[in-house]
Parts: sequence; C-alpha cells; structure tokens
Amino acid sequence: MRFALTEDQVEFRAVVRGLLADTCGPDELRAAWPDAETAGGGPGGGNGRVPGAWSALAEMGVLGIMVPEAQGGLAMTEEDLVPLLLEAGWAGLPDPLAATAGVAVTLLRHASSSEPRADELLAQIAAGEISLGCVFANSAQSNPAQSESMGPASVVAVSNFIPAATSLDQILLCLEDSVHLVDPASLQLERVQSVDGARDLFHFVVPAELGESTALLTGAAAQAATLAAFDFAALGAAAELVGLSRRMLEMTILYATERKQFGVQIGSFQAVKHHLTNASLAVEFAEPLVLRAANSLALGNPQASLHVSMAKAKASAAAKGAAAASLQVHGAIGYTVEYDLHLYMKRSWALAGEFGDVEFHRRRVSAELLAK
Repeated sequence: MRFALTEDQVEFRAVVRGLLADTCGPDELRAAWPDAETAGGGPGGGNGRVPGAWSALAEMGVLGIMVPEAQGGLAMTEEDLVPLLLEAGWAGLPDPLAATAGVAVTLLRHASSSEPRADELLAQIAAGEISLGCVFANSAQSNPAQSESMGPASVVAVSNFIPAATSLDQILLCLEDSVHLVDPASLQLERVQSVDGARDLFHFVVPAELGESTALLTGAAAQAATLAAFDFAALGAAAELVGLSRRMLEMTILYATERKQFGVQIGSFQAVKHHLTNASLAVEFAEPLVLRAANSLALGNPQASLHVSMAKAKASAAAKGAAAASLQVHGAIGYTVEYDLHLYMKRSWALAGEFGDVEFHRRRVSAELLAK
C-alpha cells in the first residue's frame, strides 16, 4: 500500500509552512526561551510560546482540524493533521499544537457523549480560544522517570513533566484509570532545565484532591481514551521529528555547499556525502511509517498502536542520526548557541525521548507482535 498525501493535503501543508515561516523563525524561537544566554540571544523571559503563531493557526482552521463540525471544527482526521505537524517540526514550533489539536481533541471526543464540558472545550479549541496540555502520569510516582506501563493491555509511557505549563489554560491529566481536567494554577509546578529551553519544562506532583469534580472519564472508558490519546501523542512527536530532521539536513547541505576546505566545497568530499546520504535515507524511510500510522488511527485499525510505535521508533532514530550528521559536518560552529542549528537539534533530542524513546517503542512493537 502506498501512503501519499492528497492534492488538498499537499496544498494545506504548503500554506501552513508559509505561515510558520512568517511567524516562527529562529528569532521567534529564541524569544520563546526563558534564558536568553542559553538561547544564543533574544530577550529572554519566554514561556515556550511563539507570539502570533497560535492565533494564525487558529484562524486557518488548524487547531480545529479534528474537532467535529457540531463544535465548529473541520471534522477531518489524523491523516489531515499529521502532515501539518511535519511542518510544525520543520519550523521548530514549541507551542502545544499536537497536544491541543490532536491529543486533547482525541480525549475530548471520547468524553463528549457523557461530559458537557468536553463539547465546550472542543468548541473553544476550534475557535483558538484555549490551549491544552496533556500528561500521561502515574499518581504513585511524584518523581518522574518514565514508567513501563499504564492503561489497558498496551504499554503507555508516563512522565510527570509538562512543557510550557504556565501558558496553558487547562491540562488533561491521564492516570491509570481516569482522565482529569485540571487548572495549571492548581498544580505544584517546578521549572526544570531542559536541553530545549523553548519547551519551558516543568515537573509537577499529581494533586491528591483529584475526584469526581475534575474527572472527565473513569474506568474502561478512560483507559481506552488514554491509549488512543497516547498513540496520537507519540505519532505527533514522530511527525515533528521528521520535520526537524529535514530542517537540520537542509541547513547542513546548504552549509556544505558554502563552506570550503583545501579550496573546494566540503560537500564534495565522499565522507560528507556518505554521512548526509545515510541520514537522509533514514528520514525518507521514517515519513511513510508516520503517514501509515496516521492512516491506521484515522481508520481505527486494530494494529494502530503497533504502527505508531514503529513510526516513533524510526523517527526518533532518524532524528538522532540527522542531528549527529549535521553537527559533525558543521564542525565547531555547530556547537555554538549563536548558530541556528542548535534550536532544531536540541528540540529533536527532547522529542526523541518524549512519549517513549526508541527502545521503549521497540519493546512495544515486540509485545504487540508476540501477542498475535
């Protein structure tokens, strides 16, 4: 089966790329970092968001792309949103696009039949009025490191970290058998250092007072919704990693054509060609897996979790390879925070481990295959 974008999807993707090129350049990314020095310049004091990008995406309909028509959305599917996340990755957008437009919408659609608040939130997402974060946490663990399992028979990675928490309007908190809607102001938050400062990362402790007033889903319904949401979270990260990999390689190829050594372009050296070719091949193999996983989620394929983990494992490995090759070809300048490469490289390092790293998803694939 061939997984390719439709003409409409290609056009929508191109328009989103242009929008992000105008609103989310390197200067805007640096402004999202709280620390101007580690960002390599910029005003500092950022909160993990890019001013202007969110409202522009909302106006274009991107935030409501998977929201039902009854709540003002476009009623499209994962196959339509994922290509746009590739562009968000290429731009290095730190805003919670995948979390709000994909993960949160997935959870809220599961809850909408029994919870009026879900429909209200879906309408607000489509209108661009709110941004939501989604966390897959373990109430028994206040100190993060990822756990091996949560939820139904399939494995879900958990973590007590959340990016840009202070800029979010609400947080959807997925525990072992319940999904809660919580106000970020009610959480005990502690800012922690992330390799990608634009994420403005926080650690939190699961509130002890969670109960019926905050619960959107409980029991088996919550477990099913959590698994579906986690699959999209991992897939969204995979899509962004593919976009980031393309951006890093594009920058590196351009650098290799401009930088000269011994009187010739370094891009003409066989060793450089081989490094970049191998990295590019890995990315080319990752993107079809991402598109297949999006198709599986959209169609409710019973193997969707397997396809998501294959995509996330491949995209994480490809991004690490692209970052390593880009850094090596750039040489010493690649290590400097003043050079733009680090903005995309550090984000790829962070996303490669988010919602399960390579080994986590390889174990998940093995478990799925052995269960057949």
